[in-house]
Amino acid sequence: MSSPSFHAISLLLFIFFGMAEYCWMSGNKTDMLSLLEFKSLIRDDPFGVLTSWNESVHFCRWHGITCSRRHQRVAILDLHSYKLSGSISPHLGNLSFLREINFLENELNGEIPPQIGYLKRLETLQMSNNSLTGSIPVSLSNCSYLTNFSLSYNQLSGEIPVELTSLTKLRNLHVKNNYLTGLIPASVGNLSYLESLSLTENALLGSLPRTLGWLKNIRRLEFSVNYLSGSLPPSIFNLSTLTFLFFMENNFQGSLPPHLFNALPNIQHISFGYNFFWGSIPISISNASTLLSFQAQHNLLSGRVPSMGNLNRLWRLYIWGNNLGRGKASDVSFLSSLVNATRLEVVDIAENYIGGRLPQMICNFSTSLSDFSLGHNQISGSIPPGLGHLVGLRLLDMQDNQISGAIPPSIGKLQKLVQLYLDRNRLTGSIPLSIGNLTQLSVFSLGGNFLQERIPPSLGRLQALIYLDLKRNNLAGSIPEEVSSLTVISTNLDLSHNKLVGPLPTGIGNLKNLGRLDVSDNMLSGEIPSSLGSCVRLEALYMAGNKFHGGIPSTLSSLKGLQELNLSRNLLSGQIPTFLESLKVLQILDLSYNNFNGVVPVNGVFKNSSHVFLLGNDNLCGGRIELRLPDCPLHSKRPKTKSRVKIVILIVSSVVGASLLALLVFLTLLKRKRRGPSSTGLVHEHGPFLSVSYHSLLKATDGFSEANLIGIGAFGRVYRGIISEDEEEKIIAVKVLNLLVPGAEKSFLAECEALRNIRHRNLVKVLTACSGIDSNRNDFKALVYEFMPNGSLEDWLHQTCHGVREGEDDGARGIRKSLSLLERLNIAIDTAWAVEYLHHNCETPIIHRDLKPSNILLDAEMVAHVGDFGLARLIPEPVGQPSANHTCTTTEVKGSAGYVAPEYGMGGKASAAGDIYSYGIVLLEMFTGKRPTDQMFDEELNLHKFVKKSLSCGVEEIIDPVLLQGNKASARSGRDKVINCLVSVFQVGVACSSGQPKERLCVREVVNELNSIRKRLV
Repeated sequence: MSSPSFHAISLLLFIFFGMAEYCWMSGNKTDMLSLLEFKSLIRDDPFGVLTSWNESVHFCRWHGITCSRRHQRVAILDLHSYKLSGSISPHLGNLSFLREINFLENELNGEIPPQIGYLKRLETLQMSNNSLTGSIPVSLSNCSYLTNFSLSYNQLSGEIPVELTSLTKLRNLHVKNNYLTGLIPASVGNLSYLESLSLTENALLGSLPRTLGWLKNIRRLEFSVNYLSGSLPPSIFNLSTLTFLFFMENNFQGSLPPHLFNALPNIQHISFGYNFFWGSIPISISNASTLLSFQAQHNLLSGRVPSMGNLNRLWRLYIWGNNLGRGKASDVSFLSSLVNATRLEVVDIAENYIGGRLPQMICNFSTSLSDFSLGHNQISGSIPPGLGHLVGLRLLDMQDNQISGAIPPSIGKLQKLVQLYLDRNRLTGSIPLSIGNLTQLSVFSLGGNFLQERIPPSLGRLQALIYLDLKRNNLAGSIPEEVSSLTVISTNLDLSHNKLVGPLPTGIGNLKNLGRLDVSDNMLSGEIPSSLGSCVRLEALYMAGNKFHGGIPSTLSSLKGLQELNLSRNLLSGQIPTFLESLKVLQILDLSYNNFNGVVPVNGVFKNSSHVFLLGNDNLCGGRIELRLPDCPLHSKRPKTKSRVKIVILIVSSVVGASLLALLVFLTLLKRKRRGPSSTGLVHEHGPFLSVSYHSLLKATDGFSEANLIGIGAFGRVYRGIISEDEEEKIIAVKVLNLLVPGAEKSFLAECEALRNIRHRNLVKVLTACSGIDSNRNDFKALVYEFMPNGSLEDWLHQTCHGVREGEDDGARGIRKSLSLLERLNIAIDTAWAVEYLHHNCETPIIHRDLKPSNILLDAEMVAHVGDFGLARLIPEPVGQPSANHTCTTTEVKGSAGYVAPEYGMGGKASAAGDIYSYGIVLLEMFTGKRPTDQMFDEELNLHKFVKKSLSCGVEEIIDPVLLQGNKASARSGRDKVINCLVSVFQVGVACSSGQPKERLCVREVVNELNSIRKRLV
């Protein structure tokens, strides 16, 4: 017989294994139900990956599921890159054996469920590249085994939870490209195993914690595109394991330690561009043998660039936009040391003060070099003949230097070249025939040199060319017919200010995509070719200062997009054609100094006499009274009786038409009121915006063609477009966001929020915003504005050419007339009114944060409009006096160098006083003609100090000379009046740009002061 104890043991084992099997079956059931709950919240599954998720198949065999071998419980949930949309179920917190969640690259939205914090075994949490919102759950700090944590490229907000720094096993912490705010927790230094920390593109504030120096295993630190400030903690430079260090686009300042690269012996990529670092490039860079990329662009660095002879592995060098060099011969010596970098791809040293002769050694650079930018320096000497050895070049920029001599024929060997900028130098000789070998060239800029002889016919082989600038040289002979074969050219064809003779080729009509043609100030003759009417995309046509005769051909009536037409200083005759009245977008018409006769039209562009120039045509009559032309002979007028009858008919018709229109508007508004606002567009407080789609904008801009490109900014491109509204064509400006650029989407949202409930005469009017999908199924976001035909204040003040590379054509808006004193004063007052409205009269006050001349746009009447609210911030309470030190508590500011208030560089936050500082700098720039970034200014002298000092010893020397032109000694009293007014303006500007926020004027005081000055002047 069996003993009683044996039966007892058997019974216990039976109960144990029975309970285990029950728990196992119960756990399996829980996992399956949790997964089905997850599936139930997925709205769209375009690849059908969840179709296998049903009870007919064991869940361990479902797609994306990996189970543990022992317990058959869900261990890995991997659904990356399947475009799943919907929200994340909180039931995932029941998958208690889960070690890995991978939802990378889907379209999931909603908040991260805090129940995920129940997953004690979780090691990897990967939810990057979705649309998740809300804050990072504090409960995730319970997942003590987490090693990989990635929530990048979402829309998360709030602060980084301090509790996350208790996850001491973390190796990778990535939360970049979100909307996180607040400080970087100092306790991040406790993550002793951390190898990669990425916080790029958020809205983080304050300085970097010194505890970062405790991360002894760190290889990658990324803090770019935030609002971080202060100096870099020295402890960072003790992290010898670092290979990647990125802190671009913040408000950091101070100098870099000389031993930086000695302390970081493994560094491969270092990027600190777009900050406020001063001092020199650390001399230790010469020892950085592991360095692949060095980005220090757009800072305040100065001094000589050290030798880089040991940087054999260097790929990219970006140091443009600093104060490097002293214009001395030795400045360029570092270039010779780069010949040892056998994999060099990019060298960009543009926009500095680097002098010296261009070294012959550059011809020995790596053949992999694709971008070589030396523009906007003080480099002299000739272009080395051996430059043709750099066969990998795609961009060569030497513009705005002192380079002399001939263009070597060997340049024709650079057959991969796409952009070539040699303008504004001292080049002589002829354009080499070998230029015709550059068949991939799209941008060719040679303006502002001393080139002679003929334009080579070989240019006709440049069939990829979209931009050609040969202006301001001594080119002679006729325009070769081959130029007419450049049918792709769209942005600009500028042959002005040369010595060209003969007729304009009739084949010019082949350039159907051309947006701008300038042949002014030559010696061209013959009639204006009727074939120009085939250039249907022309927006600007300049033919002034030649010997053209005959009349204006009727075929020009087909140029419906023409905005500026300048035919002045020719031998043209006949009557002014009436079809010019029907060119609806024509803004500037200059027919002065010709032999036109007869009646001047009164409609269309002729309605605005300030934009029509007819001086020097002695036989013209009639027109608008403002033109002050003599009345036309009696026989040219219609009988008075018939005129009166027509007037009566016109009045009656107008009254009837107005009544019908009012009725139609009433019925439309009533219909809209019943339907409520449309869900397809943004709604303005004054009514719904114009509704547009991606396809309508595509059509309006002719496929976002280069011909319609009017500007390139930090976050995208701006195109001119024409849309139909109520059966009328309307010109618009379309800002298309480049969503690949960090900060672009944030800028879009900021601008939408700022512009949603504001309307003022002196703000750029936003017509609508478009957010959708383009034809390639990529996200598309655009803002549509009212078109400003007179460009920006920057254009008028400085009249500079940045070429296609920076998005502006030289003279793209025509021959500029300088702004008068009264015009500048009017613009200053308009801008002050706009700022007053933003600070005091909005329902929610707004801080603009980026006031500068390029963001002040001018309409057809030269009325100023403040635009670009991409950095704007709404503040919760009304703005008081600047002295109240009212600040925006959510973020620190970024802005444009020279216009940023000094307190921002010291960690100060966005404030109304900051806007006043920027306005004060703009005011001083307007009346001195000097940019705050002018090379004359340095650490000891800025624009504010420059003007303030002159107020005590005479301002006449600092005034923009244009403002004093025409004031003869005989009109001394008038000159004194102008100078007295300017003294008052400078006093306002100096008071606004004071270094102490409490000392600055209130914007309402600014408006009152400037209005008083204008009254005295008028």
